[in-house]
Amino acid sequence: MGKENYMPIIKWTPFLEPFEDMDKMFEDYMPARGGFTGLVPAVDVYQDKDKVYVETQLAGIDPEKVDISIENDVLIIKGENEKTSEVEDKNYYRKEIRRGSFYRSVPLPSHVIGEKASAEAVNGILKITVPKAPEGKPKTIKIKTGKK
Repeated sequence: MGKENYMPIIKWTPFLEPFEDMDKMFEDYMPARGGFTGLVPAVDVYQDKDKVYVETQLAGIDPEKVDISIENDVLIIKGENEKTSEVEDKNYYRKEIRRGSFYRSVPLPSHVIGEKASAEAVNGILKITVPKAPEGKPKTIKIKTGKK
């Protein structure tokens, strides 16, 4: 018998974009990032000429209990799912509804003005709108010489 080689099983994610948020890739391998265990909500990110938009579902979540921040062009959404009165001794046949805290960090596709961001919750969807920062125009620099 020869020596057998074992390879770890890696979840195949064919639709993961190359620079997509690292949360998706590492959530299976790092269940407790910095002591945090919780939900990673799905997001849609799109943009137009002037703004970046991020949408995520808020079903069962009180918008007042959601914290949104932007730092270095990364949007962070975190909060707590409302906990219904769960009975500890239930004998579950199937339990798929996830409750507890949630966290998502999303690198935005362009430079933004974070302090001018706005957010609104409508019909269970949280929509965050962030204006893009104006692109810096190239500045022409004149070279000074000692000649007169």
